[in-house]
Amino acid sequence: MPRSVNSVASRARRKRVLKLAKGYWGRRKNVWTVSKNAVEKGLTYAYRDRKAKKREFRKLWIQRINAGAREHGMSYSQFMGKVGQSGIELNRKVLADLAMNHPEAFKAVIDKVK
Repeated sequence: MPRSVNSVASRARRKRVLKLAKGYWGRRKNVWTVSKNAVEKGLTYAYRDRKAKKREFRKLWIQRINAGAREHGMSYSQFMGKVGQSGIELNRKVLADLAMNHPEAFKAVIDKVK
């Protein structure tokens, strides 16, 4: 009896990977072994950078809050400590937006915590 291979599933798997490789340059888009490695590495980078993106935005928010707080004579750590003590329920994302785009509202927050 000849060996039975499930070529339908194999072809579907290859098609799925080659579809993910669409837009790649050279052999990475149409040669199975090359595109398989390229797609796998790309998915690894995507997973890693979804985590890194959160860290990058947090760093950006902290820098913006720090700049806004220092305009009013406070450091970031002093400001965030007083925000926590005064029970203001604004997160860093919102505080950074206020410091950047609505300075008068950020000044009101600063005055409240002082």
